[in-house]
Amino acid sequence: MTSSHWPGNILFYLIPLRVSSMFNISSTALGISMMLLGMFLFTANDALGKWLVANYSVGQVLLIRSLGALCVLLPFIFVLGWRNLIRLERPWVQFARVCFSTAEVFCFYYAVRYMPLADTMTFWLAAPIYVALLAPIFLHESVGLLRWAAILLGFVGVVIALEPTGQGFSLAGLVAIFGSFCFSLMLITGRHLRQTPDVALVFWQLIGAGLAGFVAAPVGWIMPSSQEWALLSLVGVVAMGAHMCVNRALKLADSGLLAPLQYTLLLWAVILGWIFFDDIPRASMLLGAGVIVFGGLVLVFSEKWGRE
Repeated sequence: MTSSHWPGNILFYLIPLRVSSMFNISSTALGISMMLLGMFLFTANDALGKWLVANYSVGQVLLIRSLGALCVLLPFIFVLGWRNLIRLERPWVQFARVCFSTAEVFCFYYAVRYMPLADTMTFWLAAPIYVALLAPIFLHESVGLLRWAAILLGFVGVVIALEPTGQGFSLAGLVAIFGSFCFSLMLITGRHLRQTPDVALVFWQLIGAGLAGFVAAPVGWIMPSSQEWALLSLVGVVAMGAHMCVNRALKLADSGLLAPLQYTLLLWAVILGWIFFDDIPRASMLLGAGVIVFGGLVLVFSEKWGRE
């Protein structure tokens, strides 16, 4: 095991391995199941966040969700040890990743407050397109003709979903694009931190969001009821559970097999948005999402073929 797997991630390994042995499930099948579960949890978390930001400020939601998630993360921090949590590789890259992740989550909650859940999710699905575009600069990866075609398709999909002459073109839509771009930068910086334990990455990500929430929360603070305190805390807990599922899935199955499953986010976003918020997907959003997903799949398979 490398330093990125021990000891901070050992508990994340034992649980899926135990399940696999108990039910005689292959690691690939378990990885696919965990990836699908992670995608559902991400969308459920986003739907809950959309409901909460309708009544509470983005800063207040960020603060309480971070505190709730940190409470659940404490046992894993204890296993990892505080020294390993503080002694980090590439501190400036770690700091940049925290800034990008904080900006990304702030933008998401702002956008989803004013936009349908599926619309917001559509812009975030374009993040792999931005990663491919920036890869030659920050990751020194070559971009072939197929990848350039995928990047172009992705941007066409974003323009269609934005619908410059209609509902999509708004401040919330522009914030969503900026947020998804920050998300892509978070992914890129994360690739430079492969030796950092997952627990440390999640911890500092929560600290960054919590500090931003602490600064912004006093503006428009509303005292939650006991039930709403629980719901606000649950946002962070569910998001952390989703991250754990995805991280373990990537250790159990090939990333090329799992990558297309991220687009189930859009399916769940449409379903949950329709059930809980009466959101009827716009035709332009569905078309744009289809183009983005197609471009993303081209990226996935072009990378797979490039490795073979």
